[in-house]
Amino acid sequence: MGRPHKPLLDRVRITTTALELVDEQGDFSVPQIARRLGVQTASVYHHVDGRDGIVELLRERVCSAIDSGTLDARPWETAVAAWARSYRAAFAAHPKAIPLLTTSPVRAPRVLEQYEKAVALLLDAGFALPDVMPVIIALENLVLGSALDMAAPEAMWELTDEAATPQLARALAAVAGGPTDRSFELALAGYLAHVRRLLNAP
Repeated sequence: MGRPHKPLLDRVRITTTALELVDEQGDFSVPQIARRLGVQTASVYHHVDGRDGIVELLRERVCSAIDSGTLDARPWETAVAAWARSYRAAFAAHPKAIPLLTTSPVRAPRVLEQYEKAVALLLDAGFALPDVMPVIIALENLVLGSALDMAAPEAMWELTDEAATPQLARALAAVAGGPTDRSFELALAGYLAHVRRLLNAP
C-alpha cells in the first residue's frame, strides 16, 4: 500500500482534537486524543512535547483569535480596551479552557509576543516598571471572569418566591437582554479610570 495522501497525525489535528475534548468536558488526556484520532497513544507523543506541550498548543490556538494588532493603537487606553474586548471574545468561545490555561505557565512563543507588546505599550505610555505586570494581570482577571460569565446560564438567579426578594426581582426584570456585556463595559471603564489615576499619580 502506498502512503496516505494526507498524514494521519500532525500537531494541528492533535490540537483540534484536544480543544474539542476541552470544550466538551473541560480537560483532555493523551489517550483520549489518540482514541478519537484512531491512533496509538505513543504516536501522539511523537508529535508533541507531552501533555504540557499540548496545553501550550491549545493556548496558541485559543489566543490566535485575539487581535494583537489592537496593541498598536494609540492612545494606550484605546489599545488596552480593544485588546481586552478581543481577548474576552477569544476565551468566551472556549470557556472551559480557562481553568486549564490559567493554571499552567505561559510558554507559547506567539502568546508571549502579545505580552511583550502589551508591556511595551504600557512602558511607552509612561507606566512605572513595577506597575506594568499588575496592570496586565488585573486586566486578565477582568477579561477571563467576564468570559466565564458569558458562558453562564442566562438566568443565574432563580427566584422561587419573588415575594421573599422583591428588590432583586425588580432589578433582574429591569435588565433587558442580559447584563453580561453591559457589566463588562462597566468594569472595563472602572479599570481604565483606576489605571489612569495610577499613571498620573505623583
